[in-house]
Amino acid sequence: MLILGFKEGHDGAVAAIEDGKLLFSLEAEKDSFPRYDRLTADVLLRATEKLGRVPDALAVGGWVKGTHNTEPPSRTGYYGVGPGSVSDEAGKFFGQDVKIFSSTHERSHIMTALGLSSFPAGQPFYCLVWEGNIGSFYLIDEKGEVTHLRHVMADPGNKYAYLFALADPSFPTNKGLLRLQDAGKQMALTGFAKHTSLNKDEKELIDFLLEQEQIILNLGKDDMTWSPFHNIGLDSQEYRNLAAKFSDAIFDRFFQYAKAELTEGYPLLISGGCALNCEWNRRWRECGLFPEVFVPPCPNDSGSALGTAIDAQLHYTGSATVSWDVYAGEEFVEDVPFSSGDYDVRPLDFGEVAAFLAAGNVIGWAQGRWEMGPRALGNRSILAAPFTQESMTRLNGIKKREGYRPIAPITLESDAANWFSGSIPDPHMLYFSTVTSDSLKAVTHVDGTARAQTVTPEQNPQMARLLTEFRDITGYSVLCNTSLNFNGRGFINRTSDLIQYGEEHGLDGYVVGDTFVVRRDLRA
Repeated sequence: MLILGFKEGHDGAVAAIEDGKLLFSLEAEKDSFPRYDRLTADVLLRATEKLGRVPDALAVGGWVKGTHNTEPPSRTGYYGVGPGSVSDEAGKFFGQDVKIFSSTHERSHIMTALGLSSFPAGQPFYCLVWEGNIGSFYLIDEKGEVTHLRHVMADPGNKYAYLFALADPSFPTNKGLLRLQDAGKQMALTGFAKHTSLNKDEKELIDFLLEQEQIILNLGKDDMTWSPFHNIGLDSQEYRNLAAKFSDAIFDRFFQYAKAELTEGYPLLISGGCALNCEWNRRWRECGLFPEVFVPPCPNDSGSALGTAIDAQLHYTGSATVSWDVYAGEEFVEDVPFSSGDYDVRPLDFGEVAAFLAAGNVIGWAQGRWEMGPRALGNRSILAAPFTQESMTRLNGIKKREGYRPIAPITLESDAANWFSGSIPDPHMLYFSTVTSDSLKAVTHVDGTARAQTVTPEQNPQMARLLTEFRDITGYSVLCNTSLNFNGRGFINRTSDLIQYGEEHGLDGYVVGDTFVVRRDLRA
């Protein structure tokens, strides 16, 4: 059975599953389109080019007819897991009969985690969905039936991001505004906190925000002038201390419910945009309440098209299980050649590239198909040696990011325990670990943590080979790994964009497929 899934709204995507195997997951933002983009004609055309026949079913994720979750529903809508959360009707696609399936956005998150997990089918699971609007626990039974257990908190993700906007003097006062990138920036800033006792002003604000419903819609910044944290500034130590305490308070609400009520010893599935918070994931993995914890590589809305397709597969076949690879995007497009006058182009030699990186150079690295989800996992990456603070500063300058943003490491899974402790292995860069080596200054955050991705030769043979060669030269199978993208855009996926990016941002070289490319002025 061939199922084609669609996700409307921000983080639009198209995904295809055939007979229980993921064929592709194409996100609208990739190939240098704007971050969090809606579905475009471009991504729809690219998806249909990959299909050899008309799908048996179209799976359309529920959404809303507008910007906010208070507006009328599109198909099955945003919320719900019980009666009315799934629809199945007859339809046409290119004049042929097809099934048209829909299920709610809430279910799409649950099914992404269920379908991609490696846990054996036929057992119960707990599931946590926490994202901008939803903050709930569920029970999934042996047949994949979902029961809502408890709505723990409204708007956990939006509340988390709201604090950043409240402190930021540049953020407008209007109600209804949201910057989707703020949550990730706040996660970085919590690492700068000094862990002090909760004071009166902090407690008053935290208690107030946690009790709000639909916070982005109902609470503009001009309603919050009573708080001393209003426009206090993101570089203030007071804000950074508060941000860490606010993060702790959100997590604790969910943890206390889980500790009291989720006592059957089932594995925990986690999905929704808050599942990109590596500190929260680490706490769930290490809390001792669950025998195993699984977070998919695309837990935010970028995985919702896939989640709806998995839900359709469960509906029609009785099975949610999907075989998959995280490199489920498109192949890199070599649309223009590197100019022989400007670049030295030669066959890829992994030892030569490793030596080039060890000498302090920075390269753009493009291999195979792009990664699904928002994290660069070694196929669309900017790579550098991990040993100096200057490397981190240079990479953040290349990325045009704030200087407080950490740079993630990528390392061989077999060596990871030499330099990192805690949540290892981590093939999809979803957990914080502790850096145990003083040598890795470029990838060590101010609080001593790192979002380390681990790789094996089976998962990514090219990256594993490069890390092995780099270890042979330096003693460390660790590199800086940050996403290869223009600021505010999805991953670069064609040579023309790569060359433009490298020339504008000062990359020293490139690896594209089996080719190593270096600026001629660096060869001299």
